[in-house]
Formats: sequence, C-alpha cells, structure tokens
Amino acid sequence: MDSADRGFAVHNFLFANYVATDPMERDRMQSRRLHEPEQILSSTDPMTGLEIDDVSGHPYLVDGNVTMYFESESTRKAFMDMPIDHPFHLVDNPTDEGYDEG
Repeated sequence: MDSADRGFAVHNFLFANYVATDPMERDRMQSRRLHEPEQILSSTDPMTGLEIDDVSGHPYLVDGNVTMYFESESTRKAFMDMPIDHPFHLVDNPTDEGYDEG
C-alpha cells in the first residue's frame, strides 16, 4: 500500500510544535459565558420557592451582584434570621485519629 492510498493525517502529533487547527464542535461558536450579566435578579422567593410575577413593591435583598425578591416582609425576615452556620453544634471527636467529622 503506497502513501497515496492512505490519505493524509489531520493531526500529526509527531511534530514538536503541533498546533490543532480544526476546532471542536463546541468551539465553533462563541461562548455565552463571556457575556454573563453583572447583576443577577432572582424573582423566586428563596423561602417559599414561589415565582413572583411583578416584583415592584415586593421586599428585596441585595447580596453582592444578586438581588433576591421575597413574597412578603416576613419571608425576607425569616431569610435574614436564618443562621449561616450549622444549626446545631457538632459533637467534638476527642479520639480523632484522622477520621473526618461530619
């Protein structure tokens, strides 16, 4: 079989300065992650999970670049009063011999 019958190699990894020239299918269009919004608006109440259709007049909370809307002031207060850490203290493991607590 001579070399004319074998065709040609698309990728020749034997060269030291190998550069892939044909893009993968996922790379044929521009990434949408380049244009992520600077401000994220969440119209789903994080406490009840219900969608708020008209956010005007509803209480909200701004946390960094996220604005969260709430159904009522009571759900906003419940969210604010929720403890950040674990709700109860974990029992200490005095005989810890490399075992993880959790």
